[in-house]
Amino acid sequence: MSNEEARSWNEQVIEEFRANAGSVAQFGGKGLVVLHHTGAKSGAPYVSPLAGIAADNGAWVIVASNAGKDNHPAWFHNLQAHPEVLLEVPGDDEVATVELTARVADEDERDRYFAQMVARAPQFAEYEKGTTRRIPVVVLEPAA
Repeated sequence: MSNEEARSWNEQVIEEFRANAGSVAQFGGKGLVVLHHTGAKSGAPYVSPLAGIAADNGAWVIVASNAGKDNHPAWFHNLQAHPEVLLEVPGDDEVATVELTARVADEDERDRYFAQMVARAPQFAEYEKGTTRRIPVVVLEPAA
């Protein structure tokens, strides 16, 4: 898939997400979030639809799988440089936007959250098998 095809596909997913209170049919309903992040080097704004799971105390969890590639996704590097993010999350009647701060999960959290993601979306187990890198898990916590 070219960059332009990926961008177009992402735009369609985001449009469906927003139009249906966070539900996207091809992903089985409400398993996505939309991450607003800032380019590590460019400072440019980016928007990425990602698999996400709700955690405790208003936090959310995302996984930097990059579909099993041997490099981290660009958004992961962006969060390391600029951890303050906006996240669009599914709601009952509409999408809600929350301000969060990103941090990489510690090892115990990583294993627990990764297992939760695999239980919800089994392809993440295949992604892990497809790479030699340890796939990071990112916790997005309510901004202070």
